[in-house]
Amino acid sequence: MQIRVLGCSGAIAKDCRTTSFLVGDSILIDAGTGVGDLTLEEMGRIDHVLLTHSHLDHIAALPLMLDSVSSLRRSPVQVHALPATIEALQAHVFNNTIWPDFSVIPSQASPFLRYQPFETGDLITIDGTEIEALPARHTVPAVGFAVRGHTGWWVFSGDTERNQPFWDRVNAMPVSYLVIETAFSNRERELARRSLHLSPDTLAQELAHIDPANRYPIYITHTKPSETELIMEEIRRLDGISGSLHPHDIRWLGAGQALEV
Repeated sequence: MQIRVLGCSGAIAKDCRTTSFLVGDSILIDAGTGVGDLTLEEMGRIDHVLLTHSHLDHIAALPLMLDSVSSLRRSPVQVHALPATIEALQAHVFNNTIWPDFSVIPSQASPFLRYQPFETGDLITIDGTEIEALPARHTVPAVGFAVRGHTGWWVFSGDTERNQPFWDRVNAMPVSYLVIETAFSNRERELARRSLHLSPDTLAQELAHIDPANRYPIYITHTKPSETELIMEEIRRLDGISGSLHPHDIRWLGAGQALEV
């Protein structure tokens, strides 16, 4: 199975697209601005969108993508999210003021989108692909996701600060890749703390929870474009993080990359 990185930035700038991952051909995890790099035919093959939370950088392309493909589809796009995320979409996006309510257009019986609520810890099976909703700790209700591949689990933290329940679950999984956010540099550590994001220092504290018996590639996502170089420099300067993990195990995730799991 291939997971294609459409966007992984914490904001926009040239060549910086916000969070979105294409799993195979038909599953989208988050719907940030990176979705805009897909062709119309590729967007038309997306049947399921799984959202980590309601913040704009993770949902921005969803209304526009649905508008683009509506005439190409014969069935609704299934939008999987926490109940609070669905409520936010209904109240603030698909509210007939910001955007039409695609859950009842063109009709309630045959809409452009259909909501599928889940809870943290749920295992969602889509066309044979297993995806688990992992705990996240953010300013709005949020999750991360783990996708089971042939070689193990691709794990995505979502937007989160320090989060022991996440590691309790991840350490019980055969992980192939970990994609974890580090939105701010250490000079912005107080802003990171207040907004419930990680900085390199708190990233190191989190990675120390990894079971020393486990070792797998770690990719950094959600960096602010103006701070990406500094964040990665601060990560490279970290001392040994855990028994078997060192800064050279940690890489920056870029749009256009694809990971095989």
